[in-house]
Amino acid sequence: MVSRSAWRDALALLNAELPPSLAASDVAVGKNMVEGMAYRVGQNFKQSAERIALAESLAERFQPQLLCEVLNARGALEMNNENYADAQATHGRALALARQYGRRDEEASALVSLAWVAGREEHFDEAVEEGQNAVQFSRALGREGLVATALGNLASNYFELGDFDNALVFYRQAAETSERLGLTGHAIYWLTGVANSYAALHDYTSAQDLSQHTLQLARTLNWMEAVTECLNDLASFALATDRPDAGEPHVREALQLEQQGLDHFGAPQSRLIAGRIEARDRHFREAEKYYRQVMNDPKVEKALRWESQARLAELHDDQGMTKVAEREFSQSIATIQAARDSIDRVDLKLSYLAGGIEFYDDYIDFLINHGKEYEALRVAELSRARALNEGLAQSAHASALSTSNLRAQEIAQKMKATLLFYWVGQKRSHLWVITPTGTSHFDLPKAADVEPLVKSYRDAVLRVSDAQDAAGAAGKQLYAMLVAPAKKLIPNGARVIVLPDATLAALNFETLIAPEPQAHFWIEDVTVTTASSLTLLAASTARAPSKDANLLLVGNTVQPNDDFPALPQAPAEMKIVEGYFPAKRREVLEGAQATPSAYLASKPERFGYLHFVTHGTASVTRPLESAVILSKEGDSYKLYAREILKHPLTARLVTISACEGAGKRAYSGEGLVGLSWAFLRAGAHNVVGALWEVSDASTPEFMDAFYRELGKGRDPASALRAAKLTLLHPADPSIVFRRPYYWAPFQLYAGS
Repeated sequence: MVSRSAWRDALALLNAELPPSLAASDVAVGKNMVEGMAYRVGQNFKQSAERIALAESLAERFQPQLLCEVLNARGALEMNNENYADAQATHGRALALARQYGRRDEEASALVSLAWVAGREEHFDEAVEEGQNAVQFSRALGREGLVATALGNLASNYFELGDFDNALVFYRQAAETSERLGLTGHAIYWLTGVANSYAALHDYTSAQDLSQHTLQLARTLNWMEAVTECLNDLASFALATDRPDAGEPHVREALQLEQQGLDHFGAPQSRLIAGRIEARDRHFREAEKYYRQVMNDPKVEKALRWESQARLAELHDDQGMTKVAEREFSQSIATIQAARDSIDRVDLKLSYLAGGIEFYDDYIDFLINHGKEYEALRVAELSRARALNEGLAQSAHASALSTSNLRAQEIAQKMKATLLFYWVGQKRSHLWVITPTGTSHFDLPKAADVEPLVKSYRDAVLRVSDAQDAAGAAGKQLYAMLVAPAKKLIPNGARVIVLPDATLAALNFETLIAPEPQAHFWIEDVTVTTASSLTLLAASTARAPSKDANLLLVGNTVQPNDDFPALPQAPAEMKIVEGYFPAKRREVLEGAQATPSAYLASKPERFGYLHFVTHGTASVTRPLESAVILSKEGDSYKLYAREILKHPLTARLVTISACEGAGKRAYSGEGLVGLSWAFLRAGAHNVVGALWEVSDASTPEFMDAFYRELGKGRDPASALRAAKLTLLHPADPSIVFRRPYYWAPFQLYAGS
């Protein structure tokens, strides 16, 4: 009954005295423990503590083999009271006793709980690792209820890390498993997580529908904690969709439940939402009171703290208190940055900014509204490629990777290029055009207008035959939207470095269609490179590329399985590429010799050029599991992105002649993360990676042209453009390689 959140029924059933003969028995321990658990679910923490203390005393004196079970119950109470250090110690003691007495079920319970504690303490590295271990351990015991709880806690950690896709997957699994086991209360709890994940992914219709359904389930159980959570969620979704009037009744009911003492957990969220509604009604004093209650709560989650700081900044801006608002926005961003910096694992850092990017967006809009376009650029840069910067900081001067003294025009002068820095916002987007002589700002349409066009053109460009093709309509619209505003600042023949944001990272700007004098691809006007960060570009002099014009060539592998068939043109491409380097200046790993361990043992840091001719994979949910597919050794045939990161490079150029080498998933502030990103973070100065599946038929010809241009002394960007133009404008117009499908997947990424 307690596990189904029917705590009142449980207490009613236990409402009788035990006979004296059972006073020191396991039944006595169990009765007091379960009563304590029931009171905890009902949020009567004083009564809960009294019953659990009695159970603990009885277990210590008469039933020591049950003490681990009671301690797990006490640890859960300490968690609800936010005494995290005590909870960790209690569950740790329970774990030791469970192992001592062979109580593997309670061992599993303690492992699940310790992962929960780590998450609540916002030690997300530990929480994810311990949560994954708890899932495996519980599953091996067949304890599906604990598996569901561990999955739900894991989902919660991914949500706090901004990885909403993985959060949605694990919340669903937890809810479905709980429902199948009849654990209705648990299922309700995880369903609220599913709804919040939908909302974080901007699917507000699904979020609202599910929350309404979950609210009815919670009311049926008379479970006020879940009722409050659903009310807060519905109010939050209403605000996100510009329906504040629809949200007000929900948050008022939630506040009333909390004032009546029926729920203690949702109060910070309710106050934050209530503050937003008061601010909308220009009740400034009441709004500030709510915001400060959240900010001054020492136990409040960091995400609520930085949101309350940003909301207070908006409030003061509305009151004309510009300097105060700017300081508070800055504090909000500092809170986000500090929280992110506390995470050690790079794969968990990648998604973290997704939870706070909304407030960078608000700060940028605030600065631009007050005529501070360049300061807004600095704030935008603060969010960019931080994980990439941190990796390179190991081999570069830290000062060179600082944003505090950013001189954008000097970067443009040094690169002899025009820089296009994009920010895609929820209310409006921005473009900064940085030339050697000045920086200009342009307002662009909001994300909801940009993103559908990008998706449409990403699909259409694979079918476009030429720039006059009607299928390229979205390419013309995107050019008008993203490039045309800056056209007068981009001379014909210019070098352009695009610093994209959000979904723009998956777009090849070279394929955008310029209308004059007749429709043509933008690559015919400019030389395009893609970069992640102004800071990295500024640091280019801090890390000299390898001076050695030597090559590590890896590919033409032995087929590891049916998923990765042999590439018929791989031998031809290998022969072409190695022909541009003398025998003494190349090392070739081919056939059975092209294995992951052989690459790692080759000391790749010695080479100025690395080239891979093989299959590649890109992972959406775990981008560091993206891999170069090599020949099999034992069961291993994948060179993972996470392994690439561990081996520093100085290469001038890495070329990944493989499908989707650029990656499939774009992270807030980080761009596409996959093999290209991994080689950049390892230290490569330039990486050529593919945005989509590459053609085995055209790639040898393309790479021949590319290396031929490099051999003439051209830089990688110019050489890549020249190679693309040889396919776009072949001597024989009937050649099918003119389509963007063949020449456009390869994109140049500049590290520093």
